Amino acid sequence: MELIYVGDPMCSWCYGFGKELDLLVSRFPHLDLRIVVGGLRAGATDVLDDAGKQFRLQHWARVEQMSGLPFNRQGLLDRKGFVYDTEPICRAIVAARSLAPEATILAVFRALQHAFYVEALDTTDGMVLADAVARALKRQGIGLAAEQILGKWSSAAIIAETQADFALARSWNISSFPVLALRVGNELHALTTGYTTVDMLERRLSVLLESAETQG
Repeated sequence: MELIYVGDPMCSWCYGFGKELDLLVSRFPHLDLRIVVGGLRAGATDVLDDAGKQFRLQHWARVEQMSGLPFNRQGLLDRKGFVYDTEPICRAIVAARSLAPEATILAVFRALQHAFYVEALDTTDGMVLADAVARALKRQGIGLAAEQILGKWSSAAIIAETQADFALARSWNISSFPVLALRVGNELHALTTGYTTVDMLERRLSVLLESAETQG
């Protein structure tokens, strides 16, 4: 059994959900967490215009109200010529996953979210992403140079693995995020599609685990 989280670091609802997921993982330490990146706007080429910024700010306000997490609105408004392509940041998660234990990847995921939503960093830039991943892993006791991470991020193997994650999410008919499921054998049991509190998740997960133990 394992928890499977499908999300995108530049999805605002995934950002809001991060705190709840952290708490859930701490309450069920015996369950491994596997992260699959979904590619919310992977490969986008359109420049984010003022209408696009305002649309996102409306979502951010709702997420902030629900989650209590901070957003750097001015950082978004000040961006010039920004292409909201989420492939690079998803690929950074996959690169980290290839270099560090799976148990550390949620912390990396959340650090990259913080880099985008709070620090207002350009998380479509490879070096910016490599620096953020290196800092996140260092806090987990793993010392990797940003240049090493950048090399992995740039590799054909990681590009292909990222695309495989996107395809896997699509094969599960997942097109919006976050999604959290419990895998029991070859079966996936949905815990949530969208933002949900940790207490609700805990209740749903406890029922599924009890059922799995009864059937097992």
